[in-house]
Amino acid sequence: MNFTKTDLIELKHTQILTQNAKMKKTSKETKTRIFNFGITAYKSHSTGRITCPFADSCVSVCYAAKGTYVWTNTKAAYERRYLLTKDTYLFKSKITDAIKRRKATHIRIHDSGDFYSKSYIYNWFDIMKRFPQITFYAYTKSKVIFDTFKDKPTNFVLIYSLGSKRDDLINVNEHRHAKIFKNEVELLKAGYINASDNDLIAINKGNKKIGLIIH
Repeated sequence: MNFTKTDLIELKHTQILTQNAKMKKTSKETKTRIFNFGITAYKSHSTGRITCPFADSCVSVCYAAKGTYVWTNTKAAYERRYLLTKDTYLFKSKITDAIKRRKATHIRIHDSGDFYSKSYIYNWFDIMKRFPQITFYAYTKSKVIFDTFKDKPTNFVLIYSLGSKRDDLINVNEHRHAKIFKNEVELLKAGYINASDNDLIAINKGNKKIGLIIH
């Protein structure tokens, strides 16, 4: 799977920020405009680089490694976006343009993939600061990297995901975090709120225990 810089330059805003069925439903019901930016799950198809450096037990059940995500066209789309993130100038330029064209109110970073380096996070922070009126949010297993930052943009909601190599860094009573459950009964019994069908529940700062049902 090989792409040239021209392939990245020609990426359209509709190919950069996308919406799945859940986001379309939530956007319609809440009168918001929620979009997603996703990259290849776990490992790049073209470079072999790891895109989820702290993934652990989640690798075997990753929803982004099955279903429609493994279709050839879908895999190519996520890989192109991953490669776009490797070119700082082009990445910031294309994302900025896409956000404006999409008229987004909320941006989810990574329905697939994760924050794989400190410089990549810096690039996202720069983008967030350009759009203070937009809420950016993400589930991540890269807490060990985020802990090196003193400050984060105020319009960024970060949710740590259990199932990482460094779950020991997550205080489930203090940190906003997400946990995967087999069904809603188990989820509610454990004291978590079900955000499986609505991401806006997850980014509500009053909700620290975010439950997601495996699918």
